[in-house]
Amino acid sequence: MKAVILCGGQGTRIRDVADDIPKPMIRIGDRPILWHIMQIYAASQVKDFVLCLGYKSWSIKEYFLNFHAQVADITVCPGRPGEAEFEAGNFPEQDWRIELIETGVNAMTGARLWRVRDRLDGEALFCFTYGDGVADIAIADVVAFHRRHGKIGTVTGVRPPGRFGVMAADGERVSAFSEKPQTGEGLINGGFFVFDKRVFEYLNSDPGLVFEQEPLRRLAEDGQLMLFEHAGFWQPMDTYREWKMLNEMWDSGQAPWKR
Repeated sequence: MKAVILCGGQGTRIRDVADDIPKPMIRIGDRPILWHIMQIYAASQVKDFVLCLGYKSWSIKEYFLNFHAQVADITVCPGRPGEAEFEAGNFPEQDWRIELIETGVNAMTGARLWRVRDRLDGEALFCFTYGDGVADIAIADVVAFHRRHGKIGTVTGVRPPGRFGVMAADGERVSAFSEKPQTGEGLINGGFFVFDKRVFEYLNSDPGLVFEQEPLRRLAEDGQLMLFEHAGFWQPMDTYREWKMLNEMWDSGQAPWKR
């Protein structure tokens, strides 16, 4: 089973963290958030990835082309330039398979998915997500739920985390305080999908096609989109504040999504 990950956006709202790399390459700890997302899938034995590249795509290609060199011990001989011996080692990513596909610098989300449809030939189902959010979600549970209902798509629903602390007051006295509450609002798209290939009947070649607009609306109207509610941790990385918070979680050893 393959996981398609959108990695082509420009991440304009988080440029104050890094403006020379695409958002999926911004690091949490010593690894890009993209790696963290792939680890979430690998924990459920989904290790075959299709990355939809766009903005500054070379930085993602370069990272994975040189991945072995980053994690392995290397012996070099300065007198023989170009020669290097890599110790095999044993790292969990060695059985991953990663297709790095150029889907256009300016393509929208629906167009990116449409442009990798040929990479999914022979797949009964595939996973689909964004390259900028983490969760303590078990992908295997989402897939099992999808298999049971038999519709075209499953979307994970989450409750948005509060961006600011909230207080309850009794007159002038603060009676309760929560620094990072979940809002009482309804569920939102958590970004972890499962689809079968019938989803491509709802897509087309328009480079401006936004997956979250007409395609998802039509799937819902046709009764072909089911909801998997995830009540656990979920956090996007859209702002400097969110990036800082995720790094603090990781550095403290308290990252709920860590596998």
